Amino acid sequence: MKLPKTTFTCAGDMLVARLIPTTYKGFSQIADYIKQGDVRFCNLETVLHNGENYGNQFNGGSFHGSDPRVLNIAKDFGFNALSFANNHTFDFGYGGLLRTLDELDKADFVHTGVGRNLDEAAAPAYIEAKDSRVALISFTASFVNDAALAGRQSRRFPGRPGVNGLRLSEHVEVPEEHFKYLKDISENSGINASVAISRKEGYTQTKESDTQVILGFNKMKFIKGDKLKYHASCNQNDIARLQKAITEAQAQSDYIVVSIHAHQTGGATKETVPEFLSEFAHTAIDMGAHAVIGHGPHLLRPLEIYNGRPIFYSLGDFMLHNESFGAAPEDFFEKYKLTSDDPLCEVYRKRSRGYTCGLLTDRRMLEAVIPCFEFDDGVLTKLELMPIELGFDKPRYRTGDPVFCPDRGIIERYAEMSAPYGTRLTVTENGFGVVEL
Repeated sequence: MKLPKTTFTCAGDMLVARLIPTTYKGFSQIADYIKQGDVRFCNLETVLHNGENYGNQFNGGSFHGSDPRVLNIAKDFGFNALSFANNHTFDFGYGGLLRTLDELDKADFVHTGVGRNLDEAAAPAYIEAKDSRVALISFTASFVNDAALAGRQSRRFPGRPGVNGLRLSEHVEVPEEHFKYLKDISENSGINASVAISRKEGYTQTKESDTQVILGFNKMKFIKGDKLKYHASCNQNDIARLQKAITEAQAQSDYIVVSIHAHQTGGATKETVPEFLSEFAHTAIDMGAHAVIGHGPHLLRPLEIYNGRPIFYSLGDFMLHNESFGAAPEDFFEKYKLTSDDPLCEVYRKRSRGYTCGLLTDRRMLEAVIPCFEFDDGVLTKLELMPIELGFDKPRYRTGDPVFCPDRGIIERYAEMSAPYGTRLTVTENGFGVVEL
């Protein structure tokens, strides 16, 4: 059976705090472009509530809490599907998480990646497009700690609300000479005494006789090898859950899109794709996904066409109201040796070292692309990119809203970083990017 032609538009992080007018100059051009898609996706990087929920003990770097009316802005831009599975999902605890789920349901957004239990968070959600049905599956590899992970229900207990998390299996490979030093530190400092006892009692699952592995050092595992290198791979239980979701989606939809939020880097620059992220994306497509949409590090990462299907390792920021939240819990002030008697702007000033560093001082964080791609009978037939910028030259309190930007070299930079993946990108006369398929 021939699969219907379906168009997709998508964006990265929609970090929205201000109730902006959707009549600002440049809005309609962005919205019209997004509305070309039958499926129109973004990552909502905030929690929706009106201050009734306590701030969690842990947060994703800041406390992101927005008036639920920001969903009207997302709708005006044209989005019909989203995920808020990211490092901020748990900023306001279970109350904020559940309130956000309720608001998304009320606003009639298709969403997945966060749920009242793990089965709900991991299940595909479906977009009923004009001529097709499209499945959306969402994961996040960035979450504040394991408390944010959704849990499965059992025969006697309900499941735990949370995110559909992609956990990492991590270790550091060290050559013989480094391994000897680490072992000496471990055995003589007492830093791993508790780990050794736990291993003897069976709670830590490695063999006591395994002389190739050192546990501890802030839970990191060190394994004797040939070189000095950090390794991170996908947790296989989470990959099995991905497979289950894709198998279900294949029986229920024409096309499958997988979303992944990941802040982790694969080297000295934030643009460098970590190995586990490539592993996850390739695995998702090998299993049957038609596209992987990445977001998280607040800047562009490369585009790869893998087996004829697009992997956007990060689309950057679609909106960035990073310093426009009106209030924050006491913990956020305490982190910067302030109290909530101080104005919130003092937190941002101290964090940015007098507005000399941070997201809003780096032009890369305020440049992104919005892809528009098309599948016809399961084949990728078109991939175009709209370059956008978020007001780098504006005052901080007006920074963060997207406008079309053909003249900053965004597509050229994107082409350069994507070239090592075999991606060929050209710039059209009107400033858009086109991928050679």
